[in-house]
Amino acid sequence: MQNTEDKIEKTIDLAAPLPRVWRALTDHTEFGEWFQVRLSGPFRPGAVVTGQMTFPGYEDYPWRARVERMEPETLFSFKWHDFDEKSDKDVSEQPTTLVEFRLEAIDGGSTRLHITESGFAALPDPRRLEVLRENTKGWEIQADNIKSHVTT
Repeated sequence: MQNTEDKIEKTIDLAAPLPRVWRALTDHTEFGEWFQVRLSGPFRPGAVVTGQMTFPGYEDYPWRARVERMEPETLFSFKWHDFDEKSDKDVSEQPTTLVEFRLEAIDGGSTRLHITESGFAALPDPRRLEVLRENTKGWEIQADNIKSHVTT
């Protein structure tokens, strides 16, 4: 895991073929299973997908993202809204960061998944560093979640 004050990067090798990992990322029902979020509808470029976190301890958190790109079996990205429960703003009015999932086939029929979240500079101080720390931990957990999901 690498991070700066504006970016988190995580790479994980998954013992699953690229089409399987792509489906786990881009099918909103499967994504919801491993990410632990109940989503309103499918992912497609330009779509705003909303939902409710089901991750233990975060069940009151709304989920809102605008799908940016879907390049089959290569790149899936969305801009998701930070949810600051102390803010009086609706989640739709809160700043976004960009999440990118880049996939590549590797030896033995496995897949290398690169996860990047960037744009933390758009978040106000002092919240920026808090979210960066929390999301760094969160991507460690989510990397394990997708690994379990696609290899069982």
